[in-house]
Amino acid sequence: MASIIEVQGLCKDYGGFALDHVDLTLPGGTILGLIGENGAGKTTTIKALLGLIRRDSGSVKLFGREVTAGDPALLEDVGVVLDELSFHDPLKVPQVGRILAGVYRSWDSGLFDSLVDRFQLPRARKLKEFSKGMRMKLSIATALAHHPRLLLLDEATAGLDPVVRSELLDLFLDFIQDEDHAILLSSHITSDLEKVADYVTYLHQGRVALHGAKDELLDTYGRLVCARADLAAVDPALLAGTRVGQFGCEALVKDRMAFRRRYPELTVDPVTLEDIMVFTVRGDAS
Repeated sequence: MASIIEVQGLCKDYGGFALDHVDLTLPGGTILGLIGENGAGKTTTIKALLGLIRRDSGSVKLFGREVTAGDPALLEDVGVVLDELSFHDPLKVPQVGRILAGVYRSWDSGLFDSLVDRFQLPRARKLKEFSKGMRMKLSIATALAHHPRLLLLDEATAGLDPVVRSELLDLFLDFIQDEDHAILLSSHITSDLEKVADYVTYLHQGRVALHGAKDELLDTYGRLVCARADLAAVDPALLAGTRVGQFGCEALVKDRMAFRRRYPELTVDPVTLEDIMVFTVRGDAS
């Protein structure tokens, strides 16, 4: 399975913040969930993929080609959705379509119109009258209408109601049905990623804290809830982080099955991606 995205050793130092040797791979036919706290480097990574920043070192390839700034042929194959609509408020949907028809060689007006109908977007209203959900649907319609092979989605489901989010997630799954398409989805809504992502990369303070197949990560890690005395008796090498509270303790277990074999008297529950994030960020907070 060929890789749509290949990032190796990506570094970018802004002084107060730096991407530090980020590695990232996205095979065709899959969805990669990019997670991390605010300021972790998710948007900077997406900008590097688009050639919008000058990287200090490292390699960034899309479709096997090194990314260079302003490469129109490369960007024809990439659909981008940011968390804010980039079109001017006075415009209407048909005007947006006409503008982009002059930008993309592969623009498909019929596909755009069908997506506008599918999303029930009003053609007669100005964009300034659109709700956040309508704006995001329009962004996704414009991203898909030039037949990209890769979607880069930065918080594309943020602030949307569950019905709209579910509709968009179904659309994303349809998009990657063949191995020639892939999606990188940056999101704080980890429950969405648990539904659709094949792989997860967790950025923490500009570094890759965790990467792997989503199902394997969720199957491997565990969440321990116990008393202080129980936690004190556990080998800390088996834990990725702990939280000690007034009424009990919680810990992120690195290998749920191995832990159960060693401490069968303690209960280890399944984890969520949010659990993994919180424990990794807070570490040994007490």
